[in-house]
Amino acid sequence: MKLLSFLENQNLFTKEECSFIDSAFEKQKIPKGTVIQKLNEFSDNLYFLESGLIRAYYYLDGKDISHFFIDENFFVAPINSLFYNKSEPYEWEAIEPCAVRVIRYEKFLELENEYPRLARMLLDFCVMMLDLLSQKLNLIKFQKAHDRYAIFLEMYPNLANRVALGDIASFLGVTQQTLSVIRSKKA
Repeated sequence: MKLLSFLENQNLFTKEECSFIDSAFEKQKIPKGTVIQKLNEFSDNLYFLESGLIRAYYYLDGKDISHFFIDENFFVAPINSLFYNKSEPYEWEAIEPCAVRVIRYEKFLELENEYPRLARMLLDFCVMMLDLLSQKLNLIKFQKAHDRYAIFLEMYPNLANRVALGDIASFLGVTQQTLSVIRSKKA
């Protein structure tokens, strides 16, 4: 969904306000395989994903571990950079070609001063991210492997066929072989 349509659907702004906010974001196309946010680098951009799929991941013992998936109609920002003035512990990779809208966070704050309801909209996204984080924590700490996959499908209902099996397995904390067995039993 285009950012303009997304803003209009929020019912927080007039059409003119939506157009003005939309025009403040730069359009970018990101090819599949591009690392958008590099590990241990600083960024001051806020992104809205209009189409495509991004995987956030980190490294553990030389392996990359999927942390989260970001799909369409979602804002994403480098939290450590923007709020703690630290470099990012995660990399973000476009695992599909992406159309994003980008704004420097400083410019977004200026927009927010003019349109305070933007803060409400981002708060809603923060709450959604907290819920996803809580679900993932529950998933990793308390669930059996087959339940982890079922919960993954609830968390990300349209990603099972868009994300590589190995990336899903690392997100769930199981081996790719275990995930293959679980998926074959569900089919």
